[in-house]
Amino acid sequence: MTELIDRPEYLEQLIQNKDADLVKIVTGIRRCGKSSLLDLFHQYLSENGVAEANIIHINLESLRYRELSNYLTFYDYVSKRIPTGEKTYLIFDELQAVAHWEKAIESFRLDFDVDIYITGLNAYLLSTEFSTLLSGRYVEIRMLPLSFKEFLTFYEFEPSVAVEEKFQRYLQFGGMPILREYRFNEVRSNQALEGIYSTVVLRDIFTAQQTGRPGHASENHAVPLLQHWQHYVPEQHRQRTVPGRGYSNREG
Repeated sequence: MTELIDRPEYLEQLIQNKDADLVKIVTGIRRCGKSSLLDLFHQYLSENGVAEANIIHINLESLRYRELSNYLTFYDYVSKRIPTGEKTYLIFDELQAVAHWEKAIESFRLDFDVDIYITGLNAYLLSTEFSTLLSGRYVEIRMLPLSFKEFLTFYEFEPSVAVEEKFQRYLQFGGMPILREYRFNEVRSNQALEGIYSTVVLRDIFTAQQTGRPGHASENHAVPLLQHWQHYVPEQHRQRTVPGRGYSNREG
């Protein structure tokens, strides 16, 4: 298991909202650390006396949960595992994998003594359907990539490295936690960032537009982003065209 690095500011927000009769929704860009935050909260619960039987933690990207693709199957699976008459903490990661998941979440609230924490794609978690069904019954925890303060705790520096140089590294590599694995290797870091960028634009924005669901972003939002991005990313890392859209991120 990957070592968990503490994100105290966000963990404290979950702790402060613990046991409140609200669904806790952690939102944020891909790979900013949402899943790790849920792991940290699970760890917090265990260390503070909550039995594992009273923590149901499911990452719906795992194929072990491939049968839970609709809200009825999902509801039945989880319900069977909730201890009778005991407070249970439900932690669901990548919940958009379940069709009409919001109906199951509302039923858990009504039928059991549970405290619910979820993550997933922003466009799906905060869609019109969800907002209507759970209006006034959720709190959003908005998660960002690493701040400079967090960046300093994530990375190990030689004592001789001045804070100005550390800040330059922060400006150069940014605050995506996954980059810690590459230890400031510029080529590998750029490859990882390209993958994140492509996924956010091509999958999260364009694909959401294709669903036709209200409240989802359209491709028109991505065009200015492409134009802005090309001025800041080295030429060798932007020689590509958005597939099937006719947009090129080359000038001229």
